[in-house]
Amino acid sequence: MTETKLYDETAFKTSKIVTISYSTSFSIAASLLEKKQRNAIYAIYGFVRIADEIVDTFHKHNKKQLLERFEKDLNEAIEQGISLNPVLHAFQKTVTEYNISREYIDAFLTSMKFDLEKKIYSCKTETDEYIYGSADVVGLMCLRIFCNGSDTKFKALKRPAMKLGSAFQKVNFLRDLGNDYQELGRCYFPNIDLSSFDETSKNQIIKEIKQDFKDAYSGIKKLPGKSRTAVLLAYLYYRVLLKKLERTSAKKLLHKRIRISNIKKIMLLVKAKTLSNLNMV
Repeated sequence: MTETKLYDETAFKTSKIVTISYSTSFSIAASLLEKKQRNAIYAIYGFVRIADEIVDTFHKHNKKQLLERFEKDLNEAIEQGISLNPVLHAFQKTVTEYNISREYIDAFLTSMKFDLEKKIYSCKTETDEYIYGSADVVGLMCLRIFCNGSDTKFKALKRPAMKLGSAFQKVNFLRDLGNDYQELGRCYFPNIDLSSFDETSKNQIIKEIKQDFKDAYSGIKKLPGKSRTAVLLAYLYYRVLLKKLERTSAKKLLHKRIRISNIKKIMLLVKAKTLSNLNMV
């Protein structure tokens, strides 16, 4: 037994609590994985969630200082192989064990820094850069876990994983349209005027998301082991969410956050397991 085994286990449990507390859908999907992979995914989610909370919700505090401290603590954790912050400790262990690229981590933190000061994304290049850092690289971190050290599998599935990350993030943008625009003053969609947001603009965004989902699906079918079922569940959840967004008027999206009921989530869980068990993915 290693000297830090109990602390390691506690750190991963802490990340699991963060995951369950903030995302029912993500935690259900993660529960389908083998324990080792599941803990690694909790560690990734815990890390990105805390960073996201800093820039999105800690309004009464100096967000820039908090994010700088968080990044400094992360650097020290990776360098020293330990952190007194349980979430960062679990994350650094996952980064080291699965050889997660530092470039992905830096890209993620760059997008978080954008959220501190950038409000309007005026061109596709800016939006794509933000999505790459805030979502695509998170998908690639998870893919490292799913491929369990196989560079061949990782390279083959890299593009679909990024497309899925992009689709998920764009759905989040559309679902959180009202809060992002009215509370935080942000608009991630280029060439879209939210003061006159209409059905044409909404359908343009949805068309783009559907193409991302289409490009991503081929990769889901090739994922190894239980990761295929877990990612399929997340895919099905976001597809249902997109359909609800499509049926909701553009005007209403600016004032209401669309959700999926827990009963529907359980139904999707059963569907994902059934499709996967019957090799119908």
